[in-house]
Amino acid sequence: MSLKSSIRTAVTLGKGVFVGLTEATEDRDPIELFGEWYEAAQESGIFMPDAMALATADANGAPSVRMVLLKRFDERGFAFYTNYGSRKAADLDANPRAALCIHWGVLERQVRVEGSVTRLSEDESSAYFATRPRGSRIGAWASDQSRPLRSRGELEDRVRDAEARFPGDEVPLPPFWGGYRLRPERIEFWQGRADRLHDRLVFRREGDGWRTERLYP
Repeated sequence: MSLKSSIRTAVTLGKGVFVGLTEATEDRDPIELFGEWYEAAQESGIFMPDAMALATADANGAPSVRMVLLKRFDERGFAFYTNYGSRKAADLDANPRAALCIHWGVLERQVRVEGSVTRLSEDESSAYFATRPRGSRIGAWASDQSRPLRSRGELEDRVRDAEARFPGDEVPLPPFWGGYRLRPERIEFWQGRADRLHDRLVFRREGDGWRTERLYP
């Protein structure tokens, strides 16, 4: 982290730890509040502020968690992308509910999101896929995600096959790859405070609005 980034991080950390989540925050729209925190995390210079843990469960309720990247968020929810043959996709097909946890440790901030999950449209997935570097698009075609792999060489052979199939920059969206959107029903903001007397503020969806509640740390 550069000196400039370190200074920005210290400033953001100081505001959060000393000011905390004031009572005025309880009347906020949680998506707008998340946007402000996400922007602060980006501006702080911390590594991969878009990294988040995605927790799913299969048809039997067995949980599974992994790190994914947040690619978009708005009033409709939080979007991420994957191979539709992956374990996470199989879980979501069987049990279309999930939870996200985004933790910015340096800033002592955490956001937890829970809700239902639906697939994005092919148009939305295609639009995002086109923004990925060519190597990442080729990799999406080459990877049979979550399936057994005999050797690294087999994967490299599949990459070469995909490169030969799509020699130019036009690499289309694979039919087995795309996005999901988690529609939040519960969003919790956690702000670290001195003496571990942290602030926790929960927003629960009620109709077209949100109900707010504070929790003990």
